[in-house]
Amino acid sequence: MEHAQNGDAEAFGALYDRYLDTVFRYVYFRVGNRTLAEDLTQEVFLRALKRIGSLTYQGRDLGAWLVTIARNLVADHFKSGRHRLEVATADVLDTDREERGPEGSPETAVVEKITNTTLLEAVTRLNPEQRECIMLRFLHGFSVAETARAMGKNEGAIKALQYRAVRALARLLPEGFTL
Repeated sequence: MEHAQNGDAEAFGALYDRYLDTVFRYVYFRVGNRTLAEDLTQEVFLRALKRIGSLTYQGRDLGAWLVTIARNLVADHFKSGRHRLEVATADVLDTDREERGPEGSPETAVVEKITNTTLLEAVTRLNPEQRECIMLRFLHGFSVAETARAMGKNEGAIKALQYRAVRALARLLPEGFTL
């Protein structure tokens, strides 16, 4: 981090490599369009590069700061009034699809796709704050503290929001649905 703040391009490149996937997935899930997500992700890192010298680093994960920048960019994008927020669940699933080895049967692939589709459709029906909390905590693997920083809330508020989101998600899923 210090090296990147001192203008070391390789150090910033390492940060870029480490957080690119996290930022891209966050943006892509919000905008539902790969090209737009790529453009906004690049803008996140451009803004981060411009502001990294003014960041007071406290030894915490930089991902929360980058997601905060991404969150603001996505909000600005939709505030422009030119676009509606839509999540193309099939496109999200395509980004998560991995090559299946010999142990991956077609039946398993179908069950996984149905499970993922059902779960993602339910997540999109949560209110925006709950959806963001679930995405950060479970899709991106953020800690409670990182999620709190990214969402501009305290940790207690995130714990309560997560609890309500998981309960709401359980109500939205079909009866007998298991992960």
